[in-house]
Amino acid sequence: MAKCETLFSGIQPTNQTHIGNYIGALKQWVDLQSSNHCLFCIVDLHAITVPKTPEQLRADIRNTAATYLAVGLDPKKCTIFVQSDVPEHAELGWMMGTVARMSELERMTQFKEKAKKQKENVSVGLFTYPALMSADILLYDTTIVPVGEDQMQHVELARTLARRFNTQFGDTFHIPRAVIQKTGARIMSLDDPKTKMSKSGTSANAIFLSDTPEMITRKIMRSVTDSGKGISYDPTTKPAISNLMTIFHHVTGDSLEKIEKNFSEKGYGDFKKALAEATVEYLKPIRAKIEIYLKDPKGLDRILKAGAEIAHKKALKKITTVKKNMGLGR
Repeated sequence: MAKCETLFSGIQPTNQTHIGNYIGALKQWVDLQSSNHCLFCIVDLHAITVPKTPEQLRADIRNTAATYLAVGLDPKKCTIFVQSDVPEHAELGWMMGTVARMSELERMTQFKEKAKKQKENVSVGLFTYPALMSADILLYDTTIVPVGEDQMQHVELARTLARRFNTQFGDTFHIPRAVIQKTGARIMSLDDPKTKMSKSGTSANAIFLSDTPEMITRKIMRSVTDSGKGISYDPTTKPAISNLMTIFHHVTGDSLEKIEKNFSEKGYGDFKKALAEATVEYLKPIRAKIEIYLKDPKGLDRILKAGAEIAHKKALKKITTVKKNMGLGR
């Protein structure tokens, strides 16, 4: 990426960040932070669209902050903060909700999937949170948004709302664009390669950054494989092995071609064993650093407070312009 971009991204606070989150988002953030203006948010306002106790949410926020730092995000190179510490997120979220159309929000795949599970307990926030997500992005004049394939729809909504706002109220927002990595934009479940890896799935579906070496090895060795033999990358005919190869690629740095060549004469068992060993070694220092950061909650709070102050200054400038252009206030 030749020029310096303004980048915004975030994940919901959780006590179980899995390797899919890491490969699809966090690892990419670490690579981008040195050459761009980066803001990485812990989106706690999004997290309350489903029930959580205050104690659990606070613990999850701290755990996510520790994870951000443990994987390599550097507060000297990027801004790390909690969404609700910058009130302009919620304020602009409401404004974007007045610009969005019901039909646009109804088309959001994640809403439809979660609403199906929650049925009569679906909150209004779950329906409107894509407008808040658009606000998150637009608040900082973001130019690029690194996302997985499943989040592309939300970036497109942000682009749509920015254009609509600019047309109606004057040039106010930059039009952001999504950045998707070529390999690993979506890591699939270990026990069902047709579904995305998720913390809400079965205990065998995901590898968590907090998993012990024994847990990681057991999950990989028990992961499903495809019919037939051979280690080759073909997501259409061999989705399970292709998914495992993608993980192997990210924890070793080996190309998919090299992985195929190295295991051309070996079976699934040998491949899984090598993958388990490589994954355990790769995640070991991250897991250790998470534990170290969690033992220093005051240190985490200092980093988050400093990040919120930086983000607030930028957000206040933008929200002032938005209000003026919309005719809000006196």
